Amino acid sequence: PGAAVLAEDSGLEVDALGGAPGLRSARWASGPDGSALDGAGLNRALLARLGPSRARAAVMVAAVVVLLPDGTAFTGSGAVRGVLAEEPGGSGGFGYDAVFLLDDGRRLSLVPPEVKDEVSHRGQAVRAVLPQLRAWLERPA
Repeated sequence: PGAAVLAEDSGLEVDALGGAPGLRSARWASGPDGSALDGAGLNRALLARLGPSRARAAVMVAAVVVLLPDGTAFTGSGAVRGVLAEEPGGSGGFGYDAVFLLDDGRRLSLVPPEVKDEVSHRGQAVRAVLPQLRAWLERPA
């Protein structure tokens, strides 16, 4: 008997950067000594790379997979479009939340966690998996 596994990965795709940083969002930039950057460092690097561009459209994307011991797999994905702010703000969230503005102008790092769960790419991806998992659990034995 094995255990079920849930995996999630997400990234930020910036239109003006041809979809970068994308899949490598957490590690596309590094410090001067080659060290990994924290969220604030990644935000600074992203904004520096983008420069004063007016083209700031971006999308946060996420993919989730649940793998069951019998080999059954369920997948889900989510995406939330927005724009990048000209400077970081807010202390909530992590990663690129401090520079990501939802289409309605709210900064992702400033929305309450329950709202973020409702609108975020990760929340969408998990909610896409849940019906599949429920159906599997309710299937006849």
